[in-house]
Amino acid sequence: MPEPLLEIDGLTKRFGGVVASDGIRLAVAPGELHAIIGPNGAGKTTLIGQLTGELAPDAGRIRFGGTDITRLPAHRRSLMGLARSFQITSLFLDFTALDNVALAVQAHAGHSFRFWRNARRERALREPAHKALARVGLVERAHCIVASMSHGEHRQLEIAMGLATAPRMLLLDEPMAGMGPEESQRMVALLRELKGELTILLVEHDMEAVFALADRITVLVYGRVIASDTPAVVRLNAEVRQAYLGEQEAVIRHG
Repeated sequence: MPEPLLEIDGLTKRFGGVVASDGIRLAVAPGELHAIIGPNGAGKTTLIGQLTGELAPDAGRIRFGGTDITRLPAHRRSLMGLARSFQITSLFLDFTALDNVALAVQAHAGHSFRFWRNARRERALREPAHKALARVGLVERAHCIVASMSHGEHRQLEIAMGLATAPRMLLLDEPMAGMGPEESQRMVALLRELKGELTILLVEHDMEAVFALADRITVLVYGRVIASDTPAVVRLNAEVRQAYLGEQEAVIRHG
């Protein structure tokens, strides 16, 4: 395995008596699509929060690109190239898709949202915004008001906002949540196109999508890693199958 882009060593986070991250260790190689799966309450969101700097771990270390980022604030991690699909907490529904992505570029550069009008005129903001929309298949929707767009398009737009900041790694927290089959298929196709172009850490409940896309899969249960390997190996892991019941288990077992 090449030198990891992201390396997590012994990451631990407690909320009172609940251990949400229990000595988590994993490494993500450059260009890899690494999926994090686990049942509800497994600690996936807590892990992502620690990676982005929204939550401070109680113990352990996070290295990104060879640099210890464990105590760095979120904006410093973003500047280093660590982007989250919903880094901006909500879309500006009354603005166009292009406006939203241009604002993400502007915010990444450290400018205030109070100057949003500049984002509509500034070529240095509009050009990367157009390119990002093209990469997610929304360039023809660039001038649509976001409120008129579908849920699936909103998720694509959030990814475009992350891509527009030229990240080294993209953190995606359930990008297919709430999607219908057709929208899910479009998202899988998009992630397959992005795979290899940049490193992706994907948290997702859709097991069919996970096993179709991932190079490696890490399974969390009660904040603890119970497996971390290729999809073929994880598929055969008895402890993983036990952690998923019914339909989820069938997907993992049979693919």
